[in-house]
Amino acid sequence: MRTSNYFSYALSASAIVALLAGCSGASGNAGGGSGFAPLAQTSSTMSLTPGNNTSVGPQRILSRSCPIAKGDVPLASAASFAVLGASTVTSTGLTVLNGDLGVSPGTSITGFGPGVVKHGTIYAGGPLAAQAQADLAIGYNYTVALQHPRQIPADIGGTTITPGLYNALSSLGITGTVTLDGKNNANSLFIFQIPSTLTTGVQSNVKLIHEADACNVYWQVGSSATLNTASQFRGTIMAAVSISVGSKVLVRGQLLAESGAVTLIDDNVNRFYIDTHN
Repeated sequence: MRTSNYFSYALSASAIVALLAGCSGASGNAGGGSGFAPLAQTSSTMSLTPGNNTSVGPQRILSRSCPIAKGDVPLASAASFAVLGASTVTSTGLTVLNGDLGVSPGTSITGFGPGVVKHGTIYAGGPLAAQAQADLAIGYNYTVALQHPRQIPADIGGTTITPGLYNALSSLGITGTVTLDGKNNANSLFIFQIPSTLTTGVQSNVKLIHEADACNVYWQVGSSATLNTASQFRGTIMAAVSISVGSKVLVRGQLLAESGAVTLIDDNVNRFYIDTHN
């Protein structure tokens, strides 16, 4: 694995403080502030009480859940959703979701079953899904407004990235493996601003090392995201339009679409942090 020159740099002590400790992180802060503060973590064991529409099946041990309303990206109620769409959510085959599933303002959710929802509830329209969409919009706009990112190349496959705020010039691709190195800090935060599309290659991998946590990885996508067949993806996607997921994709994080559809094919999307080895 090579380490890209974009990320092989040694930060000064002052830069580390500015990048990881940050300022207050208030979303209304304008001007030349540092951008963001690290995400606060919880380590409590969560209850596994199913929601009203939870499908039964083999139970997986969840060591802890991602914070619901903590951290520098204010997702609030949207943080409980494994998948949230706007127009429709469609699944083909045996998709498994851990966390809530919702759509708003649309009301169409198809493919569950045979797809299953564990440890969550299905919200086909209604006030709870609408509130989640409103909270997603706040988190998305907050992320877009963060300032002073570092530039990344059009394809970050084969690179190792340290914690920070990053910006793609337009679209972003991931071919092969990109490694997110938490630098032995469980609160390390990765935010990617992507003005256009996000596309992962077939069998690509977002790999986490040195205590990097999927709860602390955010991908803000200006249009649509596509996760191709057998991708292994970590983090929360906040897409302005839609999210399309190929077959046999594994997501440790969330798929949240603001104005379009989410389509799934035999996938596994887990809102909970459960895997420590990638």
